[in-house]
Amino acid sequence: HYPESVAIARAITEQEAKLDETQHKLVYVPSLAKDILEQISFEARDSEYIDNKSGVSARMSITAFENLMSTAERRALKAGVDKTTLRLSDFIGIIPAITGKVELVYEGEQEGAASVAQNLIGSAIRTLFPTLLPKIEKLEKQGEKTPYSDLIEWFFAESGFELLDDASDKEYQAILDEVTPLEVLIKKYQPQLDKNDQYFFKEFILWGLVEYKKLSKDRFAQGHQFKDMYGSYISKL
Repeated sequence: HYPESVAIARAITEQEAKLDETQHKLVYVPSLAKDILEQISFEARDSEYIDNKSGVSARMSITAFENLMSTAERRALKAGVDKTTLRLSDFIGIIPAITGKVELVYEGEQEGAASVAQNLIGSAIRTLFPTLLPKIEKLEKQGEKTPYSDLIEWFFAESGFELLDDASDKEYQAILDEVTPLEVLIKKYQPQLDKNDQYFFKEFILWGLVEYKKLSKDRFAQGHQFKDMYGSYISKL
């Protein structure tokens, strides 16, 4: 009784989600954002922390999509703009939708509902990453150049990189544009990518590298900070 593919799940969510006309006009949603949203439900159905007997209702994606749009809408209204693009960092707004729609097993309760929800978002990104970009091998030879070496080196050279939740679109884009290797990766591996989806994809690459333990990401009150793994290890010493 579950949708068999992300495409079918997407169609159901788009049909069922209660969004008003203003939200549609205000928030542009990149295609990849919709895929991640649906993939979260697929990850939840396989999660060891979630009680499979009670299942994961299709309502989860629908409520999550409504929350996601509200998060982006709130950000746009706060900034006083009449158009914005959904960001990966807006996904923090769907955590209540996930925690309210799944039953956790004992281990999940120990882990904490919000933490389980964040892990599901991470798993969805991890699953989709190799379908869109070169696979990150578990074992890499020391010093061997990979498609991501330049990007990781960029973070090694820059001490910290922050994406603030309430940054205006202009600020958000300027920050991501500083990370020049992101542009290179998109040109090489996603040359057909819609211009409107570029920044979401740039953020997706960063979150993906965090999932594959190539970068670290920390949440603080105003947003997320990304660092190289080595630098963040040293700062903890």
